[in-house]
This record gives sequence, structure tokens and C-alpha cells, in this order.
Amino acid sequence: MGSFFIDTDQGTVATQRQLLEVGIADEVYGPPRPWLRIQGPSDASTMWYAVLRKQERGIFIGALALRHSSRLDLLLQAGWQEVPIEAIGPVGV
Repeated sequence: MGSFFIDTDQGTVATQRQLLEVGIADEVYGPPRPWLRIQGPSDASTMWYAVLRKQERGIFIGALALRHSSRLDLLLQAGWQEVPIEAIGPVGV
């Protein structure tokens, strides 16, 4: 899949490729704010990684966690929400 980004205002998650396809991102500079890159490998796949989001202090933050790992369980217990695969993509574009 690639790199994942989160819209810190809305909580929407999209891949770099999806953002490039709709003209939000630039090949060199990436997408503008409020989109921020979610830390993780640049070749992450939803087959192996869960994409998570959480609202903190009025903004959304994102994380990747290996599926079936204790870290994923801890994040879910701490209030993080897994983003369904079908919900990954820019909304309203």
C-alpha cells in the first residue's frame, strides 16, 4: 500500500497514492496540512498493519500497528480506533 496520512482536522486516513491521484499531494512535497504522515514503514500494507486513529486535544493522530500484536491490543484498550480498510481514502474529493 505505501505511506499513510491522516487529516488531523477530520480524522480521514488515506494513502499517499490516493492523495496523489486526487491532486491533494505533490510527488516531492507530499500533501499540505492538515494532512500528516503516520509514522511507519513506507511500504506498509493493511494485510499486515492496522491503521489507527485517536482524537487528542481537538486533533486526530494516527498510528500503525502490526496485526495480532500486543501493541495493537494495548492501543485499542487505550481508546484508539481501527480505521476499516474500506474507509481509507480521501472523502469528498
